[in-house]
Amino acid sequence: MLYAYPVNLEINPDGTITVSFEGLPGATDGATWQEALREAQDLLVTSLSIYVTDGAAVPVPPAANGRPLVYVPMLEAAKLALHTAMLENKISNVELARRLGVAESSVRRLRDLLHESKIGRVEAALHALGRQATVEVLEIA
Repeated sequence: MLYAYPVNLEINPDGTITVSFEGLPGATDGATWQEALREAQDLLVTSLSIYVTDGAAVPVPPAANGRPLVYVPMLEAAKLALHTAMLENKISNVELARRLGVAESSVRRLRDLLHESKIGRVEAALHALGRQATVEVLEIA
């Protein structure tokens, strides 16, 4: 899954730029396009973390239709993939903790998008569910 969501950008009368995502809660502002897009990434991660916290499926990104894409950072994308794999396989935190030989609280932190985890631990959890994370490096436009 590619965690890249099209962003809606709106120029306000005062020149600031409001950013939001179709179907996701929240909005934020930036003084410049660059700042607005940086803020958009934080908003995206925070919005998606709500789905993980609620144990709900992460929304599939809608078609861009010419809108710029905002990518979920690598660690958070791996955590979203872990969350999705757990839902698809009906694996609880307790069961994944058993498979990894760790406490259930460790699995909760691995799934928490706002908690700084080591990518290797998320990869190990994905592997325990028969998944493999890969990295694609794109040139910034």
